[in-house]
Amino acid sequence: MFIIHMSVVLIVLYYVFYNYFTRNYNYWKSKNVRGPQPVPFFGNLKEYTLRRKNMAIVIQEYYDMFPNEKVVGIYRMTTPCLLIRDLDIIQHIMIKDFDLFKDRGIEYSTEGLGKNLFHADPVTWTALRTRISPIFTAGKLKNMFYLLNERAKVFLSYMENKSQTNPEYDIHALVQKFTVATIFACAFGIDFDTFNCELDEALVTVDKLSVTPSFAVEVDMMYPGILKKLNLSLFPAGVKQFFDKLVSNIVSQRNGKPSDRGDFMDLLLQMRQTGEITSLKSKEGSEHKAIEITDDVIGAQAFVFFVAGYETAATSMTYLLYSIALHPEVQDKLIQEIDNVTMAHNGEITYESLKEMKYLDKTFFETLRMFSVVDPLQRRALEDYKIPGTDVIIKKNQIVLLSVSGIHRDEKYYPNPEVFDPDRFEPELAGARHPCAYLPFGVGPRNCIGMRFGALQSRLCIAKILSKFRVETCERTKIPIGVQPDRAIIGPSEQIFLNIVPRTR
Repeated sequence: MFIIHMSVVLIVLYYVFYNYFTRNYNYWKSKNVRGPQPVPFFGNLKEYTLRRKNMAIVIQEYYDMFPNEKVVGIYRMTTPCLLIRDLDIIQHIMIKDFDLFKDRGIEYSTEGLGKNLFHADPVTWTALRTRISPIFTAGKLKNMFYLLNERAKVFLSYMENKSQTNPEYDIHALVQKFTVATIFACAFGIDFDTFNCELDEALVTVDKLSVTPSFAVEVDMMYPGILKKLNLSLFPAGVKQFFDKLVSNIVSQRNGKPSDRGDFMDLLLQMRQTGEITSLKSKEGSEHKAIEITDDVIGAQAFVFFVAGYETAATSMTYLLYSIALHPEVQDKLIQEIDNVTMAHNGEITYESLKEMKYLDKTFFETLRMFSVVDPLQRRALEDYKIPGTDVIIKKNQIVLLSVSGIHRDEKYYPNPEVFDPDRFEPELAGARHPCAYLPFGVGPRNCIGMRFGALQSRLCIAKILSKFRVETCERTKIPIGVQPDRAIIGPSEQIFLNIVPRTR
């Protein structure tokens, strides 16, 4: 009798839980929106949730699965969301109707780094973006170039010494040394010697924790907004403590006031002196409030600047060096250009000379096309929105996703998309493409604020390396390379080893 009762209880529980976790799975079908069949509990993200595939790969697969659809209905766990495939619709959402989609839809505790520029709510983002933008102007970057160049010279010297004993490098670990040194110098005014020592253990830990996806994300997918309501963070307490300590030490060294360095911390200290900043109204009736510049706000900006300028740049340069090692004809053209331009500038790589290296630009752009580090892009609707040219309505608070990799590897926009070809970024070809066909830094007002800094940092590093060395495959080079599944940004699934060999000419 007991067994019968238990069987009935288990059947009832199964029925209750099954219905609860599948309650929304007819949503898109009822709207006549096509999409993949969801799996109970996981929705369409089972492979990602189990960390078998990177989120970018999962979303790209759904992009490829429905080549004739403008939009695809998918489920993030139990929550309906919409994958946008049509570039004109993307242009409306990201640019023309930006005020209705200015929220990234990833909110969490403001005390747990949640007020950083990347994740901040629209009102906070508007206020911060206005004040932080000036540090990324061409003039500011030019003034900062000497800091980048000093670290690049030390980096080159380090490589020259190391290559005498062993030409083989773990490329990502190598370029990380450069990006850490430049970010600490340009953002925090710290001369961090990464070339004569191993990275500090705390820094390595913070790096790993910052780019490892937390299962808190899945919880927020099932119950949107719960992280903020419960004052929970996406990141472990140790990450916040690291940046709190870093900011505290810098503020103490500068006596709480801006120095004459003009770096990122100076800008934040200037903002703190004002006490609070005010967001400007973007349209009639939009929210308008003051944002207090607390230590939590400063620490949050330090965190996002560090992650964006250190890890994303290192990963992008790793992919670039890997790609030109596989395509020596591209590397030959790069080296020829670098030599010619450098010779015309008295043998120096300068801020001005880098702007003349057009083939380097194209190679950088092509690398980011094939290996976009931040993917997918995400926005939250701030009110109900009827998609132009369709009968589909995005409901208030629903999430829309854009597959950067899907677009970048779509034959409609890039013929032979699996071929590494910098010449596809010839000005006339690039200018003829849809403005939303290239999205490595996002598009529209909420694009990546640091994209010019990242491009300058990366191009300088690559130009310095190729001015003295060639990169070649070795026995440990994996071809092809996969994508790491348990990473919040795109990255190689294995270490990329290459030989870096001194040039003979």
